[in-house]
Amino acid sequence: MTDFEEFIEVKGARVHNLKDIDVCIPREKLVVITGLSGSGKSSLAFDTIYAEGQRRYIETFSAYARQFLGGLERPDVDKIDGLSPVIAIEQKTTSKSPRSTVGTITEIYDFLRLLYARAADAYSFNTGEKMVSYSDEQIRELILSSFAGQRINILAPVVKSRKGHYRELFEQIAKQGFIKVRVDGELLDLQKGMKVDRYKTHDIEIVVDRLAISADADLEKRLAESINTAMYSGNDTLMVLAEGETEPRYFSRDLMCPTTGISYPSPEPNTFSFNSPKGMCDECNGLGHTYEINENKIFPNRKLSISGGGIAPLGEYKKSWAFKQLETIARRFNFELTDPIENIPDEAMEIILRGGEERFTLDSKSLGVKREYSIDYEGIANFIRSQFSSSDSTSIKRWAKEYMDKIQCPECKGSRLKKASLNFKIGDKNIAELAALDIAELATFFKGLENTLEGNQKIIAEEIIKEISSRIQFLLDVGLDYLSLNRSSKSLSGGEAQRIRLATQIGSQLVGVLYILDEPSIGLHQRDNGRLIKSLEALRDIGNSIIVVEHDKDMIESADHVIDIGPLAGKHGGEIISEGTPTELKQHQTLTADYLTGKKEIPIPQKRRKGNGNDIILEGCTGNNLKNITARFPLGKMIGVTGVSGSGKSTLVNETLYPIMNAHYFNGVKKPMPYKKISGLEHIDKVIDINQSPIGRTPRSNPATYTGVFSEIRALFTKTPEAAIRGYKPGRFSFNVKGGRCETCQGGGLRVIEMNFLPDVYVECETCNGKRFNRETLEIRYKGKSIADVLEMTIDEAVSFFENIPKIHRKLKTIQDVGLGYISLGQQSTTLSGGEAQRVKLATELSKRDTGNTFYILDEPTTGLHFEDIRVLMEVLNRLVDKGNTILIIEHNMDVIKMVDHIIDIGHEGGRGGGSIVAEGTPEEVALHDKSFTAQYLKKELDLAVSHSQ
Repeated sequence: MTDFEEFIEVKGARVHNLKDIDVCIPREKLVVITGLSGSGKSSLAFDTIYAEGQRRYIETFSAYARQFLGGLERPDVDKIDGLSPVIAIEQKTTSKSPRSTVGTITEIYDFLRLLYARAADAYSFNTGEKMVSYSDEQIRELILSSFAGQRINILAPVVKSRKGHYRELFEQIAKQGFIKVRVDGELLDLQKGMKVDRYKTHDIEIVVDRLAISADADLEKRLAESINTAMYSGNDTLMVLAEGETEPRYFSRDLMCPTTGISYPSPEPNTFSFNSPKGMCDECNGLGHTYEINENKIFPNRKLSISGGGIAPLGEYKKSWAFKQLETIARRFNFELTDPIENIPDEAMEIILRGGEERFTLDSKSLGVKREYSIDYEGIANFIRSQFSSSDSTSIKRWAKEYMDKIQCPECKGSRLKKASLNFKIGDKNIAELAALDIAELATFFKGLENTLEGNQKIIAEEIIKEISSRIQFLLDVGLDYLSLNRSSKSLSGGEAQRIRLATQIGSQLVGVLYILDEPSIGLHQRDNGRLIKSLEALRDIGNSIIVVEHDKDMIESADHVIDIGPLAGKHGGEIISEGTPTELKQHQTLTADYLTGKKEIPIPQKRRKGNGNDIILEGCTGNNLKNITARFPLGKMIGVTGVSGSGKSTLVNETLYPIMNAHYFNGVKKPMPYKKISGLEHIDKVIDINQSPIGRTPRSNPATYTGVFSEIRALFTKTPEAAIRGYKPGRFSFNVKGGRCETCQGGGLRVIEMNFLPDVYVECETCNGKRFNRETLEIRYKGKSIADVLEMTIDEAVSFFENIPKIHRKLKTIQDVGLGYISLGQQSTTLSGGEAQRVKLATELSKRDTGNTFYILDEPTTGLHFEDIRVLMEVLNRLVDKGNTILIIEHNMDVIKMVDHIIDIGHEGGRGGGSIVAEGTPEEVALHDKSFTAQYLKKELDLAVSHSQ
């Protein structure tokens, strides 16, 4: 091999903060890029190497397709050699559609659908009997043998249990030449104008033929023709009724229940798809849930009167048609609109909610005459429901949803499929039951399945099962054994989504590809790290190159080659400070090397906090996999909730505890998972959840707007003499409203080019060159800087620039304190990593005046953080707890777990094997526990700290 083939050579990379760096990355090796957050790791891996790979791929398109992609510029790099096709596996790439599930992303569900369409047995949903289907030849043989010597009627069913008078149907049947029908079990002659009771349900069959069965050659021919005619009229089903009997026997070309005659169409893969009309449940359209009206949301306070705003959707009394109708209802049921809702009669409440029509007369006391009134009211609940189902406006749908609860679909019980689709079984399980199993249980099911299949079924299923089993194995290899196929992809964490894509890529068995991964170890317990590293090594060993952006100690030490970027973050980073094997890396004097060798470490606190003596106790939690647990959260401490992935940490904290607290303090409406009771909420006065969801979904959102500091900066610009002379208000300096913004890009700084077959492409606006504002606005300067210059400043620069403006300085200082000094004020939120977004939220909360009595919930705050960044973050969190607040952290990182005051370890395994509290107490107490996986790694960490201190 030549040098060119052995290395990916990058020369002169200057993207973002990279300082004209040259680097040789060995091919077909596992390469880790590490360094402080914001030092330029992603700029090198994603914005340089991946962007160039993407650009070269697009260059292969036709000129016609490329004309729409004019904005895909070359990354700012002199040259890149030795680049193979690139696939990036990032954290933010899963679909947010409610129809996307783990099964659909990994394609396992597609193979399951094929398996069920070709090898499943169908059962009747009426009797549970196995369904049968016959060819015309078999039906003829069966009739000849079963009814020998008897007189029979051959019937074609045309109506089954439906209401109607069916006059037109009888006319049509007569036109086709038939003379008899069987209506509700009674044989009748067809007559002109014949009809039945339209309000009753009916069964109607055409009498196609009446014949005596004997061993006659002519009879066989006549029987074959009659069968064909009956099948045509009866939609591939016929009935045979022997004279003197009342119960007919059914025969069908489709799958059919031999007793009741219900039939299913022949199964196809989309019969089992909840995204296809052929398979989806008609009630919930394949979503598994519907919305129902919650009366308590319509009448939140029944002590209020109707005119005082007691009906939330209507608000306070105003002159409108709805209130006129309510006044009429009040006259009819003898109450006033000023009466409290709890005193209104039940019949009136029923009409207010569900509507009604009524005419009535009342004596008019003032005029001494009778007056007629009419109620014609749709009902508040019906109105909300109709707006939700038929309105095209997203905002109206959102309004209607405020008064509804999301519930499991009553028709399909959350399985998303039609009743018929759920009655196809393999190994005694339908497809929805398989999709609900953990991946680990699914693997066991398929291991034993081949032994239970027979004959044709076995031959058909063999190849499909092989494909399914190999894909399941890849999911097990990346530590996702606790997920189920029906888990919505919206609910996956960034790390889980990334590992699913990794498993899918391993399954595709491509060779000679460059994979770039962004922190795949997020959300993964130390125990499963080894499995993830083995998966990456397997991908490397079949001939691929792997680049991983990672901070995890195990991953760095398992790499073939490590590149350390630094020395600091933002403008002070962007250089390669060391590279080589992990052993060579440790010999350099860098922050990463110091933490790897133990020269520097995050110190363990000298003593654990005692707390303030109060607790929040949450009893009887049974959501998802939680096994009726009772959790005690001691206040005034830093609490760590730990456990392997999928053990139930998020269910306990994010799905049960937080919604209860949010509803208690802020009237939150999210329904918590099931629990029995909670006590101790009176000891704190607010709850703040700081999670990793993006701080904004569009390029218009940025740290300055999110933290609120931009409003202060705009107010400051309006006070400059030039702005005062021109009469500019704060709105002039906003890029979201007309006036000061550039109208070509409407203040976005970018223009969106819509692609028909690719994601939208953003290109810099050619009018303002990405500045977002028009020329007049940019002429206003404060200390020589325009508003666009301020947005381009890093937080570090802005802290010193605004040091004399306390309001602005305080907010910026907290962003700097959480280790985000390197990001710029106007950086688009969409370009922030999950960890950075979470720290912007944290800074926003920290800049508010805290009460010293707040409960903070953080979900994996160390995502995307280097050892040094974790140290800075923990100092900030410790300051908060020292003021008397409580912090609850869901975390896998041992550097954080060893610093908390109280651990709640959930396990023992993930999925169904989890959901119990395995250990709780201080880190020292938990480390002595022999059943806990966390304890094994925590003990090593604590022992290591002791040996270093000695």
